[in-house]
Amino acid sequence: MAFTRAVQALSATALTGALVLAAAPGASADQTRRDQWALDALQAESVWKVSKGQGVTVAVIDTGVNAEHQDLKGNVLKGKDFVDGDDDAAPASDSGLSNNHGTEMASIIAAHGHGAGAADGVIGLAPEAKILPIRWDGGSFADEIRYAVDHGAAIISMSVSTSQGFTEDREAVAYALRRNVLIVTASGNEGKSGQLDYPARFPGVLTVGGVDKSGNIWSGSNYGPEVLMVAPATDIVSAGWPDDKLRVGTGTSASAAFTSAAAALIKAKFPDLTPGQIANRLAKTATLPESANGISLPNEKYGYGIINPLMALTKNIPAGSTYGPLKVSETEVSTTGPSVGASNNGTSRSEKEDQKQILLFGVLGVIAFAVVGLMVLLIIKWARRDKDNNGGPGGSAAYPQGGQQPLPPQQNPYQQQSTPPQGQWPPRQ
Repeated sequence: MAFTRAVQALSATALTGALVLAAAPGASADQTRRDQWALDALQAESVWKVSKGQGVTVAVIDTGVNAEHQDLKGNVLKGKDFVDGDDDAAPASDSGLSNNHGTEMASIIAAHGHGAGAADGVIGLAPEAKILPIRWDGGSFADEIRYAVDHGAAIISMSVSTSQGFTEDREAVAYALRRNVLIVTASGNEGKSGQLDYPARFPGVLTVGGVDKSGNIWSGSNYGPEVLMVAPATDIVSAGWPDDKLRVGTGTSASAAFTSAAAALIKAKFPDLTPGQIANRLAKTATLPESANGISLPNEKYGYGIINPLMALTKNIPAGSTYGPLKVSETEVSTTGPSVGASNNGTSRSEKEDQKQILLFGVLGVIAFAVVGLMVLLIIKWARRDKDNNGGPGGSAAYPQGGQQPLPPQQNPYQQQSTPPQGQWPPRQ
């Protein structure tokens, strides 16, 4: 029953209309790569000269991943199966669409192709990233997120959803952000406003909609204020299961996978960036098609625009604030503790570490407060003495009056920012 719930939840974000293709022989390798139109649109060849995602782990919370697929083998780590309760995160053995889903997403992110020069098969946008496969059991995904965080993931890709907003899931999202892990999810495939599920509706999640080959919003892409950016969604070639066949499908699941890969590319080049600062690079370099000329950003369908990994990697962009364009309450992220009952030992260790850090910061805060207080008293006494000696203020030892001047109001750099250059989809080399 648990897996049935997972399959039902997948319906909002899964690739739709998938077609099964025969395993590509050498003679059709060029055709397979031509069919991967999104790689050309995202300037993958130029991107790979800057970053391939090396050293970055992307957790894929989904239906499981076929680690033995020839285009993924070696890039898939040992993960966790929350359906069967073991460490074999392979999908169910049948070849149904829902069971293929996790393998498809993993291949969009980090497939490396095969054959001479890796010219055959599918290649992902971040072909040197590693996949941490996590098979979701439906319902709450709090334990899955915490497992990903505690086992080295820098990015969590979730092209799955549930209609219920569990408190423990919200806390798990905050847990990930506090530990510098970005969660990317899909907006869904009903083509409606206000139809987004969870985790897309949680604060701090990077929610992605879909566009077609022309850069226009795909008709099935859900939209709303939660959407922060968009990425390719239509006719996407990916790896299949249980064999080495390829698949072609459409849906915002692929959009989230491409964006997760782009985030991995950025993390590999700029390892010190926070999740919000990674999102900042993507937002500040996003592009729009000519058909979107004149819209103000963020837009409920486009967000800040279509991801442009090459510009995000190469443009000189200030790091920005910790959370960047991610819609998150800093108070919630800083104060929400780990949820009770998480299933892995790493969470318990993290809780103890948090308590130790809080105690340490508390002691340091008291000491700092005492030192500052003492300095203020000394300054006041010194100022009074000089006032008496010099006949009032303005003498040789005059000090600025206490208290800081109020800072001018800070403009939100993401609210209604100017529209990026038009007619740039696909981006020009």
